Amino acid sequence: MVKIAIVAGEASGDLLGAGLIEALRARLPDARFEGIAGPAMEAAGCQAWYPAERLSVMGLVEVLGRLPELLRIRRDLFQRLRRNPPDVFIGIDAPDFNLALERRLRAAGIPTVHYVSPSVWAWRQRRVRKIARSVDLMLTLFPFEADFYRRHGVEVRFVGHPLADMIPLQVDRAAARQHLGIDSGAKVVALLPGSRMGEVARLAGCMLSAAALCARAHPELQFIAPLATPNTRALFEREAAAQAPGLALRVLSGQSREVMAAADVVLLASGTAALEALLLKRPMVVTYRLSALTFWILKHLKMIKVPFYSLPNLLAGREVAPELVQDQATPEALSQAVLRLLDQPQASREMEESFLAIHESLRRDASASAAEAVAELIASRGTKR
Repeated sequence: MVKIAIVAGEASGDLLGAGLIEALRARLPDARFEGIAGPAMEAAGCQAWYPAERLSVMGLVEVLGRLPELLRIRRDLFQRLRRNPPDVFIGIDAPDFNLALERRLRAAGIPTVHYVSPSVWAWRQRRVRKIARSVDLMLTLFPFEADFYRRHGVEVRFVGHPLADMIPLQVDRAAARQHLGIDSGAKVVALLPGSRMGEVARLAGCMLSAAALCARAHPELQFIAPLATPNTRALFEREAAAQAPGLALRVLSGQSREVMAAADVVLLASGTAALEALLLKRPMVVTYRLSALTFWILKHLKMIKVPFYSLPNLLAGREVAPELVQDQATPEALSQAVLRLLDQPQASREMEESFLAIHESLRRDASASAAEAVAELIASRGTKR
């Protein structure tokens, strides 16, 4: 029997873990899985010593308040796994928790895999030295991440992104519009100011002012904004009433993927939404604002090591989608970038073609690719024993 220990924290990690467990079981039918798991992983057959939600904590104050519990859980896991070693340990994301545990397990002779790279390639690159001591194998979602680890001598496998497998290469825009009740001939701009309160507070007013400028040039434009939580929706609606009271605007709770699929152009905060918009082949304008102090520190200490902020441009290796960050993120600049995509269909088509090529490169059947890499590691260590 093959014993696999696996730890996931966030809901996204739970879904990745479930897909990996199912793919591993197809290769290793007698495998037994145990560790920290969410509902999807439990349904796939993982025995949960602790629920994944115990690791799901954000914010400095919240982390400090939970630190004793998190350290106790990590200590318990290490002791369990050292007493009864698994054939492999897999940490899914949650780098602050998993990498330290992986380092101790690897030192104790247990093979370790980390699935989903932290953004070490973007900033604080010296962390790669600790990662090299912690993992026998890094599984990355993006090819440029794998290139970074190879340059630093870390064993790595690019497995593709699960979203690229999930979202079809050709998206049914007509169905998305029908679902949202949007006329097939309407011109629609989606506004996505982020999922966190701080993001929405910094970006909503600027985005809405930009939308108002676009509406002056094209009075027929419709705007739709999907917000992630009741609090972010309330904040956005307050900003809309103040900044763009006459705007033809619909505010929705959730449904961001459907909204982006239905839109002619997407104006969004840099982050996971930009990757989704890419996979949906939607022309986009990317923006972001940090607090002034944070941006000053990052810029003057030269902590950011990448030429672009957004995933579409990082994946393309060039600026495919306009990026307007910090002081560049003005209503005038954002509106001009959106209007260019609306008024110049060729620019939108070229962006869509680039996005299709990137989507195809990320479509690798991520769960199966990750399972293959893990199974090969287990086999190689079994041979060495």
